[in-house]
Amino acid sequence: MLNVKELFSRRQRRARHQIRKFGKGRPRLSVFRSGLHIYAQVIDDAQGKTLAAASSIDKELRAKLKSGANTEAAAAIGKLIAERAKKAGVSEVVFDRGGYAYHGRVKALAEAAREGGLSF
Repeated sequence: MLNVKELFSRRQRRARHQIRKFGKGRPRLSVFRSGLHIYAQVIDDAQGKTLAAASSIDKELRAKLKSGANTEAAAAIGKLIAERAKKAGVSEVVFDRGGYAYHGRVKALAEAAREGGLSF
């Protein structure tokens, strides 16, 4: 029987395989969700560089957010990452949900990033 970490890692590998298969060289919008915060990065895997990043621990957002672990915070991070990615010259990405289900905070971040101008 596999433990929780191994199952998560398996789901993560499966999602990343699909990204590599259908991503067509676009940067990926990677999401990490912890119990207290949510983080997003736009990563260019070809160069191995982070092009843009945003999280609920950013000083400019921390004062505005009631908590870093709710859908409102995730939506704010989605808008911020879209803004920063546009500033870095990225408009098309592929969404990397990692091993998380596309629901709740992850979905809120993705929808806000789409509203902010990223296409995926």
